[in-house]
Amino acid sequence: MADTAEGSTTSTIATAEAPSPQETKKAADVENDVLEEPSASIISEGKVMAATAVDSTTSTIATAEVPSPQETKKAADVENDVPEEPSASLISEGNVASEIDIGSLTIDEDKNSNKFLDEPEDSNIEAVTSGDTPYTSALTFEELNLSPELLKGLYVEMKFEKPSKIQAISLPMILNPPCKDLIAQAHNGSGKTTCFTLGMLSRVDPKLKAPQAFCICPTRELAIQNVEVLRKMGKHTGITSECAIRSDGSNRNSIHNRPPITAQVVIGTPGTILKWMSCKKLGASFVKILVFDEADHMLLEEGFKDDSLRIMKDIQRRSSQCQVLLFSATFDDIVKNFISRIVKDDHNQLFVKKEELSLDSVKQYKVNVPDELSKVMVIKDRIFEFGERLGQAIIFVRTRNSATTLHQSLTELGYDCTTIQGGLSEEDRDKIVKEFKDGLTQVLISTDLLARGFDQQQVNLVINYDLPVKHDHREPNCEVYLHRIGRAGRFGRKGAVFNLLCGDADKLIMSKIEDHFGMEVTEVPNWRDEDGFKAALGSAGLL
Repeated sequence: MADTAEGSTTSTIATAEAPSPQETKKAADVENDVLEEPSASIISEGKVMAATAVDSTTSTIATAEVPSPQETKKAADVENDVPEEPSASLISEGNVASEIDIGSLTIDEDKNSNKFLDEPEDSNIEAVTSGDTPYTSALTFEELNLSPELLKGLYVEMKFEKPSKIQAISLPMILNPPCKDLIAQAHNGSGKTTCFTLGMLSRVDPKLKAPQAFCICPTRELAIQNVEVLRKMGKHTGITSECAIRSDGSNRNSIHNRPPITAQVVIGTPGTILKWMSCKKLGASFVKILVFDEADHMLLEEGFKDDSLRIMKDIQRRSSQCQVLLFSATFDDIVKNFISRIVKDDHNQLFVKKEELSLDSVKQYKVNVPDELSKVMVIKDRIFEFGERLGQAIIFVRTRNSATTLHQSLTELGYDCTTIQGGLSEEDRDKIVKEFKDGLTQVLISTDLLARGFDQQQVNLVINYDLPVKHDHREPNCEVYLHRIGRAGRFGRKGAVFNLLCGDADKLIMSKIEDHFGMEVTEVPNWRDEDGFKAALGSAGLL
């Protein structure tokens, strides 16, 4: 199956059949993984995380200072009744980086056995290549001419067997000379992180003790998660890494006092990386590859666009041949057109039609309820009560106030859950993520801070307590919806999504989401009907 794309051509590539998902574990059997922010006052009772020792690796992880409140509004400054989104971490002149121990946040290597990843069965990836360079899909990792150390990382540490669909198509484009820029879109949970992580590790010269690869992420949680993957995959290479994320502001002068950064891979948030560069502690003269994870969000006007472009321009001034990789599950037409203007003219592209992005392995349902109390009753008496094979669950809400009130309602009913939202300190956010990944809690209530990129394989249930909407509250945020449901059914595993609709406005928003993706979400006929929920959970493999 050697698919080849030559010249300025467009080729459609059919996907291989997704691996049959392993049976999902019950809540009590959940294993480790990552997540994002909770509030100190909302941390589940009696759940204290034990810090685990870091593996003996060459990776160092540091944090940067708290950003200046004038430059952008911090997550903590968002009012409770305003929909919350991940906020850009910007530069702060007076604040500086401090060292944190992220080792306690790493996942147990023995608990993630991803034999191989794959795309949903019926999806097609459209590859648009430029120039005359032929690209052939890689059926095995050996075909990519990876070093023995990297192959050992893939097989022994990551426990992969073969490339997923997106990996088979994109990795030859990333690794083969002339190493052109790439804009890549693929399904949630299809193995995008492996693509750009392998790309970074492959381009680094282990003998050169200087930064050679940057990865820019929208949140500290995603940055930490990506560092964990890189450390695990590159365990046998000797390649060093550093995580550039902000801290609560302790050791405020450490960035100025520390020696220049020599880590070969730097992964972090844009504000922190830009700050380190402006302090002349992080050089870009030897950078060969620049990755934007969740690239559409990084380049939106209301997101991290200014910081991202400043980093890119600064790197390109010092290293004109730097390869730029932009990965996300969603690219709307506006962002797609903008990105195509900022990368090199001879870049390559991989896209999936929006109608094919909704994950087939995840069963989606909508439930009409009369009021807020009914939402809580549906969660407690129907979904949680009958879901015998539930692993972990994430409940998405629109505002911090909704997160707080729902947390109170569920804890009063006896459920041990945690809540993460932007008003929490970095320390508390890290603690909540670690707690959830370690399986100490089974239910996480979250604003959209964790909608993107959060990878916890044991999550097989997502509940949209509030549907995602844009700032005017009239239009759905279809991209966020797709990212939310992508937290369940990772890597082709089965999962369920329940959308709780309260009133005509919610029904209209749900209808627009269905129209956008060209799908029809199955309705549970009556929120009081036990048989309807049992049928839904059974169809999703959770009963």
